[in-house]
Amino acid sequence: MAEPELHIEEQGAGESVEHAALTRALLAATEALQVLQDKAVGSAQAEIFRAHQELLEDPTLLEQAHRLLTEGKSAAFAWNSATAATAKLFLGLGSALLAERAADLADVGQRVLKLILGIEDSAWELPDRAIVIAEQLTPSQTAGLDTRKVLGFVTVGGGATSHVAILARALGLPSLCGVPAQALALANGKQVLLNADKGELHLEPDLAAVEQLAATRKQHILRREREVEQAALPGITRDGHHVEVTANVASLQEVEQALALGGEGVGLLRSEFLYLDRNRAPSPEEQAGTYSAIARALGTQRNLVVRTLDVGGDKPLAYVPMERETNPFLGLRGIRLCLERPQLLREQFRAILASAGFARLHIMLPMVSLLSELHLARKILEEEATALGLTELPKLGIMIEVPSAALMADVFAPHVDFFSIGTNDLTQYTLAMDRDHPRLASQADSFHPSVLRLIATTVKAAHAHGKWVGVCGALASEALAVPVLIGLGVDELSVSVPLIPTIKATVRELDLADCQVIARQVLGLEEAAQVREALRLYHAATVETSPVVEH
Repeated sequence: MAEPELHIEEQGAGESVEHAALTRALLAATEALQVLQDKAVGSAQAEIFRAHQELLEDPTLLEQAHRLLTEGKSAAFAWNSATAATAKLFLGLGSALLAERAADLADVGQRVLKLILGIEDSAWELPDRAIVIAEQLTPSQTAGLDTRKVLGFVTVGGGATSHVAILARALGLPSLCGVPAQALALANGKQVLLNADKGELHLEPDLAAVEQLAATRKQHILRREREVEQAALPGITRDGHHVEVTANVASLQEVEQALALGGEGVGLLRSEFLYLDRNRAPSPEEQAGTYSAIARALGTQRNLVVRTLDVGGDKPLAYVPMERETNPFLGLRGIRLCLERPQLLREQFRAILASAGFARLHIMLPMVSLLSELHLARKILEEEATALGLTELPKLGIMIEVPSAALMADVFAPHVDFFSIGTNDLTQYTLAMDRDHPRLASQADSFHPSVLRLIATTVKAAHAHGKWVGVCGALASEALAVPVLIGLGVDELSVSVPLIPTIKATVRELDLADCQVIARQVLGLEEAAQVREALRLYHAATVETSPVVEH
């Protein structure tokens, strides 16, 4: 699939005419995005289209377009120039998050441009059992794919954590990013075989391979139905070891979905959802109200782990001026930014503390690399709790996502109540590979033995001091990784909401003793691919011998 080239006239028919054309198009685009938001599958998808609506209201963008209108340019030319210049600026800042914003802006820009030009954005005519191959898909195009016809899609660009990848997971569509550009030259109608689990696109599949994958797909569908039916059952291994399976969430809606799918609590509340895609900071009252509503939904028997603001060089806030950074992933991120601007942290602590008593409250600090950062943050938390008249502090823990924190876990452990391992950042910092780099997507793999060894080091140090360890990174949401994480001693798996039933079902098929054996084995391997293969063989043997749990 390729987008047709649009013809844009530079000169307009008068400022008032062109201004009216742009206003109409912006209004129509806002209404269309609201429809997509209302039809969204889950809040992650809804948030993407809400962010698109925010872009349509961006004052800087509108200012640029209106300035060009006063110079006699057409609405189409003015809007296209403004969005292209802003997207180019985002891309030039070397930030994965801003590159994602540039992709969103390109999507929104095309939507408005087509409306100005009167070009109907018709749905693609796709055959049954289609695999879509494109340079890149926009979030709108992905959300518009007919899942009754499309089996999956493949793109040359993009990364595993892009908005398009998030939408693909929400839609249950297998997808593959970062393939060579030669894939675009494939002829329409050619039979290919997509195995997204293995990251493979087969260009000359034989009939036996096609039939085998079709049978596997059918088994997956039946298995998923059974997992959802049994989602309320606890995550207890066959030999009686309980692993808590909680949810990664960014809204009250997601908390409610998680509980409906058997989630045992919230292992990661991404508090930045309150701060991003807006022009001013959320009020203390708005923050406190949101945290309290989420805590009430969970109740006093479940954990609520709130991560403090995880923004900075790679996730800038419009209302927190920051200097441009050469390496934003190595700059003022997470706790570093909050300690440099302590008022921001104090305000957030006060708002989070308002939910104390409604759930088992835990506060988690991101990007901690020094013990002094933990001590300073705890001091601020204690001061805010005292000011509110609280006698009992919530549990305080840190994310293990910087190698220095993992290597010094024995030093941190006496001073924390828990650790939660963010495998996405831990992987990119350990392997020195950008996790969103299309060419490195297959190598920036959390199954690498070096990452698993750091997890093992963290768990050993925590358990020696009687502290629990969770994994809230994407690795916890991979069924293939569950045996090794259990075997390494991880106590809690905080996962993507739709995958809660799958991860709980996987736990119930395992034996702790066997998991410990396979964990020791894979720590001695050389590369992620070897670890994955060893776990695939183990998984196949386990699933074949595991009894089906009936109600």
